[in-house]
Formats: sequence, C-alpha cells, structure tokens
Amino acid sequence: MTIPAGLRRTVLRARRDTGFLAAGVLPHLALVPVWAGWAATTTARTGNWLLTVSVSAALVLLGTPVLTAVQRARYRALIGVDVPRLTPTAAEQWTWASTARWLAATRPWRKIGYHLLLGPLLALLELLVLAVAAACLAGVTAYAWSWALPTGIRQDWFGYLTQLPAYTAAGLLLLCALPWTARAVARAEARLASGLLGPSRAQRLQERVDQLAVSRTDLIEAVDAERRRIERDLHDGTQQRLVSLAVNLGLAMATRPDLPSDAREVIERAHLEAKEAISELNDLVRGLHPAVLEDRGLDAALSGLAARTPVPVRLRVDLEERVAPNVESVAYFVISEALTNATKHANAMRAEVLVRQVGEVLRVRVTDDGLGGADAAGTGLTGLAKRVGSLDGAFHVSSPVGGPTTITAELPCAR
Repeated sequence: MTIPAGLRRTVLRARRDTGFLAAGVLPHLALVPVWAGWAATTTARTGNWLLTVSVSAALVLLGTPVLTAVQRARYRALIGVDVPRLTPTAAEQWTWASTARWLAATRPWRKIGYHLLLGPLLALLELLVLAVAAACLAGVTAYAWSWALPTGIRQDWFGYLTQLPAYTAAGLLLLCALPWTARAVARAEARLASGLLGPSRAQRLQERVDQLAVSRTDLIEAVDAERRRIERDLHDGTQQRLVSLAVNLGLAMATRPDLPSDAREVIERAHLEAKEAISELNDLVRGLHPAVLEDRGLDAALSGLAARTPVPVRLRVDLEERVAPNVESVAYFVISEALTNATKHANAMRAEVLVRQVGEVLRVRVTDDGLGGADAAGTGLTGLAKRVGSLDGAFHVSSPVGGPTTITAELPCAR
C-alpha cells in the first residue's frame, strides 16, 4: 500500500516538530533552580541573601551564553532555523562609555529574559504538546493495550467495551490536531528566539547597510580599475597604431614628390584625419582616466588640466597626502566637467579651482565668471552629482542668472 505524499509529509513534519519541542524542555528548565533558590530564601526565616544572590547571578551569567548556544544548535539542527549571532565589534579599551555602548548594542538582558523568564513558560507549553501526543497515542492504541492487561483487570473494569471506542475516537481527533499544534508552537518559539537571541532589527539593518557600503565600494573600485585598463589599452595600442599611420602617411608625402595630384590630395586628407583622430583619442583617454592622475596624483593632473583650458584658471591644491584613487578620480572629473561647461556654455573669462582636505573630507570648489543660469538638473551636472553621491559625498551648484557659477563637492576621503 502506497502512503499518499501529503500524508507522509504531514507525519514527517509532526515527528520533526514534536522532537524539536521535546528537545527544548530541559534547556528551557535549566535556570529553574535560580527561581527555586530565591523561593527557598524568601520563605525561610533565616537565609543568606548575599550567598543566594551571588549564586543566582553566577548561574545566570554563566548559563546564559551556554544555553544560547544550545538553543541555536537546536533550532538549526532540528527545524533548520538559523538564529544569527551578534556581529562582534572591534576591541576597544574598557571604559564606562564603551561598556554602555556594548550593553546597548548586544542587549544581554534579552537573552537573560528569554532563558530565565520565558524559558519555563515555553517548557510548560512544550510539555503540554507532548502530553497531547502521548494521549493521542494512548487513545489510538487503546484496544491493543487494553487486551494486553490481565483478564481479571479487564473484567473488573466496568464498561471498558463501551469506553474503548470513545478513547480511540478521542485519540484520532488529537492525532489529527497534533501536527498543526506542534507546528504552531515550533513557529512561535522560532520567532521568539529570532527576536530575543539574535540581533535586533536595527542591528540587522545596520549590518545590511555596512555590507551594501562595502559592496558598493568594491564595485566603484572595480569600475575605476576597468577604466584605467581601457585607458592603457587605448594609449598603448590604438593610439600608437594611429600615430604610426600618421607618420607613414607623412613620409609618403615627403618621399614621393612625383605622386599624382589626386593621390597626394587623398593622402593629405588621410593624414589630416589621422591627426584629428589622434587628437580626439587623446581627449578620450584623458576623459577616461588621465595617466598623470594615477602616476603623480591630483595636483599634477589638475595642473595639466588648467594648462589645457582655454581660459585662465587660478588653481590652488592643499592636500596633506594623496587620497584614495576613486576619490581622486571623482574630484578630477568634477573639476574637468565644471571647466568644460565654463568655457563652452558660460563664456567665462576666468575660473578658479580650490581643492582642500579638511579632516576626512576633500572639498572641491570651482568658480567662474560666466553667464550663470546653469541647470542643476541638466545631464552633465546630474552625472556629476551621481558620481559624487556614489562616494556618499555632497554636491551643490549655485548659478544665478548673470553669474558667477560655483560648483562645490565634498568627498569623504578617509582610507
């Protein structure tokens, strides 16, 4: 006879949940001697209160971590629920303030309350479910164990022939209700354990925020490394081939004066386009990631940028030391885009760039005397704001009509 799959799953789940509840009775009753000691000391006329309190506190403080580990193992092994541990914080010198922060973060009283106060109540609930399980098994097997009794006892048991069917029916009803009862109690215990033995919701959110911050930093560094790789490939590969092409075309015009006019015109046009392609590729490479920025830092890269800008640029860089590469890259592109907008769109006559490191913040400010009226929601400025925001920085644009325009960015640069 084949057992239906649904019935087989129900039986297996009931066995698993009942075993889980049975395994929790002793751990939940482990700190009952503390209550017994307090009760004995309270009812006795003479008692050593100090000794009782000391022993009880020692039992609670020493037993709570052990019982917490036992409960975590029980939940994980029997019903597959993982009660996460609290993430250990970095070690710091012991002070009253550090102790208060540790207590506020770990909240050990939740574990103490679970084992000392809630544990006995859960043990009573588990014993009740186990009693129901024992009663349903006794009722279902009533005919078997009744016939196992001696004949004299069965004859003295008045009405056993009419009572046995009632016992069996009651056992069947309890057997049908046992899987859902055991599962409901197991789920309730799992929720209580996750809330009291594991990290709080605020701690879980903080851990998630920290993980996202680390993954975002890794992603930014990976993108920046890929950008540098593309720059090297273009500079060392494509750009060199274009330079070689331009040189060969130039040599062809210089060494072959007897070329037909049509052929010379085509070669001159190709030579000019090759040089324009080299110039555009240089701009593209500098836009991706200037090599000088990686080799010599932000100060040297900005000096070259200011020298290439058509308008006079007053540059001041005040850095204690080199900041992180991703911070240097974002700061460079903010200044580059701001100077490009000042020359192409604002018709500025001069610009000023100030870069300062104040504590753990890199402050960038670009000011020009152009027409103003820059749209902070424009595509270019929005892209800069997103780049700055990727580092948890602040980006601000002040551009009244008629000028001046000031673009400010603050970038965290703590390593």
